[in-house]
Amino acid sequence: MIILCLNCGSSSVKYSLFDWENKRNIAVGLVERVGQPEAVISQEAPGKEKFEKTAPCPDFKTAIEWVLETLTDKEHGVIENMGIIGAVGHRVVHGGPLDKSTLITPEIITLLKSISDLAPLHNPANILGMEAAMHVMPNVQHIVTADTAWHQTMPSHTYMYALPYEWYEKYHIRRYGFHGTSFLYNAKRASVLLGKDPFDCNLIICHIGNGASVNAVKNGVSYDTSMGLTPLEGLVMGTRSGDFDASIAFQMMEKENISPKDMYNILNKKSGVLGITGKYQDRRDIELAAEKGDKRAELAIQMEAYRIKKYIGAYAAALGRVDAIVFTAGVGERGPLYRGLSLSNMEHLGIKCDAERNKSAMTKNAESLISTDDSKVKVFVIPTDEEIVYAEDVAAIVNGHYDIHTKFKYTFQDKNYRNSLRDESLKKELIKKPFLKNAIINTPKELLG
Repeated sequence: MIILCLNCGSSSVKYSLFDWENKRNIAVGLVERVGQPEAVISQEAPGKEKFEKTAPCPDFKTAIEWVLETLTDKEHGVIENMGIIGAVGHRVVHGGPLDKSTLITPEIITLLKSISDLAPLHNPANILGMEAAMHVMPNVQHIVTADTAWHQTMPSHTYMYALPYEWYEKYHIRRYGFHGTSFLYNAKRASVLLGKDPFDCNLIICHIGNGASVNAVKNGVSYDTSMGLTPLEGLVMGTRSGDFDASIAFQMMEKENISPKDMYNILNKKSGVLGITGKYQDRRDIELAAEKGDKRAELAIQMEAYRIKKYIGAYAAALGRVDAIVFTAGVGERGPLYRGLSLSNMEHLGIKCDAERNKSAMTKNAESLISTDDSKVKVFVIPTDEEIVYAEDVAAIVNGHYDIHTKFKYTFQDKNYRNSLRDESLKKELIKKPFLKNAIINTPKELLG
């Protein structure tokens, strides 16, 4: 079965194509600047040069059609025609009560639209992508995977807020958590690296990107997480404030005559490291500015790293025993500065970061160990792979043997699992960056040379 996985953001479509019978990823790509006159599509596939093209892309329907044209292109494509695609997997950020992936029906679309206000930066775009893809490909099954599903195992004392209980009863106000697909993948991969049963692992997983959250995993399932009802709570992020005293919002609404809608926009789109620096949300830009003496950039780095450290400490206390800490996503995978600062002076918790290994772990193509050999708590950098989770869920649903992750074993839980596309990229990367070998683990010797 050939499976197409789509992840539609506010102005982008990230996609992957899987040949599930042979368990291999045959293409990955990204359409950026959807809705703009100069959108860009890029695609990578094993054995082919990276393809890029710029053209107008007014809406998601056009973007999906563009993806299919690129996948079936005679020169750059990887399949003969779109009829080969057997099913499509979609990501949605907020799934409300959904606890596992499910077939998309009109009722599911209605449910997702009804909770769009809980993830206003993502759910509307996710749904537009679903509807566009279903219009372009009406004869295949479409399946949705919700980022909140992984966290449905949280106990009530961690997901409830100390607010009037009637709000929970009437409006389902509670902690939902996000980045669940990434956390699921990383929890299973960490258990492989530890050589343990996944349900005997206590983990702290740090998904650090433009959006960022931390997950406490107890006995292999989500126990607590830093994001809340919406993705606004928790860590300092690219444009989101994370934790702060709620009374500040009310005071500033009164002082600056700010409407509730505008305040919500400020907290989601104009805060975080962008709010602190006044200029930057990309951590690479912030690091460069800090190196040049920009004090606000330095402050943003310190604030973000400190918040990560605080959550690691809190979740270490909540879990009691920690087998490993995992860093993942863009900054988590390629941000040694942030990892190093957030792990500094934590030896009393059994956490020792190896400075050289940490500095060397800067690739999205390989799993790395960045703790010292005598560290009681292992620290891994694991490149996330949400698309493989979508693809496997889709294949299992279509074939009729899918279930919630506590009753389902993924192929990437096998100790011999390899991502062929990442292996090929890593081989090229090691030629330019041989220092990467210092931290890489669980990689065939022929790749390391």
